[in-house]
Amino acid sequence: MAWVYLVVAGIFEVIWAVGLKYTEGFTRFWPCVFTIGAYSMSVVLLSFAVKHIPLGTGYAIWTGLGVIGVAICGVLLFEESITPWRIFFLAVVLVGMIGLKLTS
Repeated sequence: MAWVYLVVAGIFEVIWAVGLKYTEGFTRFWPCVFTIGAYSMSVVLLSFAVKHIPLGTGYAIWTGLGVIGVAICGVLLFEESITPWRIFFLAVVLVGMIGLKLTS
């Protein structure tokens, strides 16, 4: 169950990070409420996950999910560029996350 918490926490991390774009510097009320709520859920679920997963592993995978998810959302939602190097380094993050999971 801890890994489920961790993955869902990672999804909420992507949601709050993308939400930051819509808050426009925390000047828009509802996007701020949504972003703060998603951040809170992300951290609470991360705290549940690291009860049973080593902290370093849990935190690294949580941030890795965020990195990959936000990069994908940036391309899809905000027309950010996608280059072979960017794909390569996101793949490196993914390989690192898989390695951490396999060795935990």
